[in-house]
Amino acid sequence: MSKIQYSEDFAFYQQLKLYYDKNRKKIRSRYNSLTKKFLDYNDKESNPDAYLRLPQFEALEIYVFIKEFMDNPHVFEMFDDWRKSRNKFADASYYSVNRNGQLSIFDAGTEAVTDVLFKQMKKYEEKYPNYIYALTMGLGKTILMATCIFYEFLLANKYPKDKHFCHNALVFAPDKTVLQSLKEIITFEKSKVVPPEYTRVLDANIKFHFLEETGTTLHTIDDSDFNIIISNTQKIIVKKRRKEQKPGEVLFGQGSLLSQVYSGEDMDDAWDDATLIDNQRFKKICRLPQLGIYVDEAHHLFGADLEKQIRSNKASKTSLRDTINMLAARTSIIACYNYTGTPYVNKQILPEVVYAYGLRESIWNGYLKDADPIAYENVKDVEFLKIAVKTFWERYGGKTYEGLKPKMAIYASRIEEAAEEVRPALEKVLAELGIPANTILFNVGDSKHTKDEDIRNFNNLDVPKSQGNDKQFIIFVDKGKEGWNCRSLFGVALFRNPKSKVFVLQATMRCLRKITDEKQRATIFLSKENYDTLNAELNKNFNMNIDEIKSTSSKPKSNYKVHVMPPPRTITLKKIWHEFILNEKPYTSAISFNIEGIDYRKYQSFMYEKDSMARDMAMKQTNIDYIKEQKKFSILTLSAEIARYLNISCILVSKLLRECDDGADKVLEAVNKYNDILDDVVIPKIFYCLYDVKAVLRTENKEIVLLREPKNAGYYEFSANDSLVISNKFKYLTKEEIKKSFHADTYCFDSIPEKECFMQYLTCDKVKEVYFTGMFTANQGDLFVQYYDPNSGRIRHYYPDFLARLDNGTYQLIEVKGDNKLDDDVVKAKAEAAKEMAVASGVEYKIYPSSEIMNSHILKYLEDNAEKNKYSEYHEQGNILMVAEETKQYGKK
Repeated sequence: MSKIQYSEDFAFYQQLKLYYDKNRKKIRSRYNSLTKKFLDYNDKESNPDAYLRLPQFEALEIYVFIKEFMDNPHVFEMFDDWRKSRNKFADASYYSVNRNGQLSIFDAGTEAVTDVLFKQMKKYEEKYPNYIYALTMGLGKTILMATCIFYEFLLANKYPKDKHFCHNALVFAPDKTVLQSLKEIITFEKSKVVPPEYTRVLDANIKFHFLEETGTTLHTIDDSDFNIIISNTQKIIVKKRRKEQKPGEVLFGQGSLLSQVYSGEDMDDAWDDATLIDNQRFKKICRLPQLGIYVDEAHHLFGADLEKQIRSNKASKTSLRDTINMLAARTSIIACYNYTGTPYVNKQILPEVVYAYGLRESIWNGYLKDADPIAYENVKDVEFLKIAVKTFWERYGGKTYEGLKPKMAIYASRIEEAAEEVRPALEKVLAELGIPANTILFNVGDSKHTKDEDIRNFNNLDVPKSQGNDKQFIIFVDKGKEGWNCRSLFGVALFRNPKSKVFVLQATMRCLRKITDEKQRATIFLSKENYDTLNAELNKNFNMNIDEIKSTSSKPKSNYKVHVMPPPRTITLKKIWHEFILNEKPYTSAISFNIEGIDYRKYQSFMYEKDSMARDMAMKQTNIDYIKEQKKFSILTLSAEIARYLNISCILVSKLLRECDDGADKVLEAVNKYNDILDDVVIPKIFYCLYDVKAVLRTENKEIVLLREPKNAGYYEFSANDSLVISNKFKYLTKEEIKKSFHADTYCFDSIPEKECFMQYLTCDKVKEVYFTGMFTANQGDLFVQYYDPNSGRIRHYYPDFLARLDNGTYQLIEVKGDNKLDDDVVKAKAEAAKEMAVASGVEYKIYPSSEIMNSHILKYLEDNAEKNKYSEYHEQGNILMVAEETKQYGKK
């Protein structure tokens, strides 16, 4: 196998869970009495009052299982034993379980998959065991982490010479926000997860060190035990020195005579490269034995870097990983325990996950709130805010949950927008609803707008009878990431598109944290574009979409790895642009605005709502024109508005309106109903009545590549229905047909008509090449057409479905569309832009209705034309022969 790849359908953590469940009694019989007592205290079957939720307890069971039964192995070692049924797994079942929970025999196909996965695990192993526990947001990863550390210290205290257990713990947070949430490890009441008779042992021995500030000194005693050091990465991390030291730094800096006198530290142990800056905290940690590393929100440690690490030999590791590796080289690390919200990176299961509990299961089983996502289309931001707040108040106003008032998070994209637009608009909406303005909390990370009292109230949002609890509408800028825990959050409003797409996922998921023992439902308010982004991010980070969260049925789609096939396919097309010349002309005849013929559908506002994220509920569409704040004009003010816009005489505009074919009253009525008609219809008609615009087309040749190699990976990933996939290994294709196509080894079609269109082109003798380009819509190639989207008012990229070269050397750009989409404004805009480029490039643009493809041979006209040409050529040659024969006969005469 030339390239090592993962299988998305196989996850080792599921095999571990299956083995543990089948052998639970035997495994637990091997534990010492203290471990059994600790587990029983947290097991609801043994202790109905146990504090941990089922996912937390299951993760704890796997944690103990790996440590005490499996002897702290590397994941790849454990995996290799499992797949070969040896050592601890000698009695493992011959069955394996796939990602959907279905059992299957461990056959040759499964063995091939596991062999690939083993090689990947082995290739990227660290010197210390590395485990990942993936529990979705809101399940309590911080409490789980604290429980694991308490377990470690209890066992280390009882068995001090046992090398399996951690005597010290270093807890890493990715940023300041998560660092604050980790204070819960310090304040958490230990008796909730530790048998009461042992809590005093922990209280007497544990020493907490919270490194909040960069200059904080770490006061640990060398070779001491039971230290819990909580820090974000920047407080510990080792960096390369970027510049030469100044004279003062040489005199007083680390390693100098004065620093040795005043610091009290042993500074003569210079490690590795002399350019490394190793701070005091790092060196103190290196003097602590049997260290356990705990990484919170571990996707910051892995993330895209893990993907590069998995797929490329040349990828560099993260600086945090380097720091952990340097610690491992200087002290004894028992293991690195990583806690994250998802086992996936770009839909790929992380290889070292040993336990996972997903978002969908958490909602179904009541560990998180359900959610009602509502999308709004064709509304303005103020209108969006008004209906979102009104809907929120109708659903949650006046209610309390565990003594807490329901909260709504409202996101702005910039501080200026939050202060100058969102807050005044929110105050106005609240005034109309009779809600006091002091229920607003403004937290935007800027001391000019957010005072200490605001921060205090923000930290007390979930504290009953506090001023913070009275704040119900919180305005944020970039406060949707990890570490913000507010159980009383019942609503999220996000209208503007943030720079980061994953922010949409992070922000909207904040409102899912459970509150009360009853199932509650939050409401997520989004623009239609952000709704689509949320769907895409759910798919990317949780391998699901919104519809799949609502349904327990199995997915009809499979994942495919699509490789680029050499050589790169190219085509030369025309790059086109327009230059415009404006000429004034006199007013000669009345204007027809065609008010009766306006399509009002595109001016209507709609709300799309799904009643649940955890049930299979249909999306409902509702007209919400009533929320639009339309400016009301008179003929006088309308004339003034148009004159101001076009910079022409008000008297002239008034005359044009009075004399128009539609009548001024009808024009006024239409504009007052939908203000957008003024910009879309009235102003353009008056403009073209008074001016001529001459467009000059400019072009230049440009060679474009149909498909480029992916960056930092050997393939692209697509999800498709198996019946709509064709590869270059399809056994029913001839060698000649395969040569005609497949610039990628696999084509994943969206519909049966697309697949049928491809097959008709592929099998037609008049077609020399045909490529499916419509699946590569993420800047993977250069074949796209820029067009103006009439719905969003933006310039967008359009990717035609196919590119074909015929036997006469001409090219075709081909689009397949459902019959019901042919009159769509966006489809027409795409076709118009594509035809313009195609004509300039000498290319034919064709758009096929789906029904035509399915019910006819769409390329029959090529064969008919060939027959006609052949017939014409035959008769032409016949006429020439007849003339020649007559001439010959005439010569004889």
